[in-house]
Amino acid sequence: MTQQRIVLGVCGGIAAYKVASLLRLFKEAGHHVDVVPTAHALEFVGRATWEALSGQPVTDSVFEAVDTVNHVRLGQQADLVVIAPATADFLGRAAAGLANDLLTNTLLATRAPVLMAPAMHTEMWEHAATQANVATLRGRGVRIVEPAVGRLTGADSGPGRLPDPEDLYAAATALLPGAPVREQSLDAPAPPSLAGRTVVVSAGGTREPLDPVRYLGNRSSGKQGVALARALLDAGAHVRFVSAHVETPLPEGVELTTASTAAELREAVRAAARGADAVVMAAAVADFRPASLAETKIKKSPDGGAPTIELVRNPDILAELVADRARGEQFPPVIVGFAAETGDARASVDEYGRAKLAAKGCELLVVNEVGVDKGFGREDTSATLLWRNDDEPGRHVAGTKDDLARALVEVLSETLNR
Repeated sequence: MTQQRIVLGVCGGIAAYKVASLLRLFKEAGHHVDVVPTAHALEFVGRATWEALSGQPVTDSVFEAVDTVNHVRLGQQADLVVIAPATADFLGRAAAGLANDLLTNTLLATRAPVLMAPAMHTEMWEHAATQANVATLRGRGVRIVEPAVGRLTGADSGPGRLPDPEDLYAAATALLPGAPVREQSLDAPAPPSLAGRTVVVSAGGTREPLDPVRYLGNRSSGKQGVALARALLDAGAHVRFVSAHVETPLPEGVELTTASTAAELREAVRAAARGADAVVMAAAVADFRPASLAETKIKKSPDGGAPTIELVRNPDILAELVADRARGEQFPPVIVGFAAETGDARASVDEYGRAKLAAKGCELLVVNEVGVDKGFGREDTSATLLWRNDDEPGRHVAGTKDDLARALVEVLSETLNR
């Protein structure tokens, strides 16, 4: 690739130190790079560092090199403008079209491709104002590199981390004139993004007590719900995780509520669902509970007989959410159910799934075939995603629980961002 002129804008965030490595990659590839820092960026990495690495004079002022009309010339001559880290403040100024320093002037003057790599604390990235600014910039053709998920400043962790310099370099050079076409086109669907979205996930199996030491339960391990929480966090979502009995460690960064019985899970899910964007009911909720709870341990009878246990129906949490939403409750526009099914002589797993989807009324149902050696507690899974009011066969996913989680997150991203 021939030498290109790149403007590298650097904003005032702690991640500015990583951009020095990005600058070195540009230079090693033979490109001419003009570094344009903001005033606050120079508080993190000094002017001398940028000048030494770029081999060019560096300023943040429109009142230097005035004879060259520098505030316009840099943008006019650029083949590419890269801004990293792009802070929340800069995204807001760029979206508003302000020109109150050399970098924003350059941005208004250029007609070259623009790539921005936001980096900030998770709360700032997920804020509605930041997301609106990002949407505005994308609408103008600016390419936005989604923040990575990981350790931030201090003890914080979540979406908002600046991607590695090598990843930024690959994304940036793909926009340069004459760049080879990559296997994944820049016009291909973007990776799932749920930044600024809140998703409720229920997981694990409920337990219905018979007496102080026994309960009715199921074989759910909660692994699918945990995998889903991980995938949602990777996509930038805020996850409200309602945990029944789960046998696998939870990912860091979820907002956790615990529940044991179906009744407790019902109250926790309804509380978490208010104001959320989606609910995914991955928990294995007991359909029945004992009609009465013995206050003491049920003893074996001397005659060898067994006790008779009367069962009553538990509330249908999924169907209630859908019905109450229709009555005006502030429940999410997207409600996803899970159905663990075993086929029999009367119907197949998918046929039972279709019937359950119609009865529940949710937007999407994930139908798992389960059995003694299928589904529960295993790393592999096989499921079909069925949409409401869609007679198509649905989307079949076979692989690991993480594969199914990523497929479901893609669907949620497409649905919520449509």
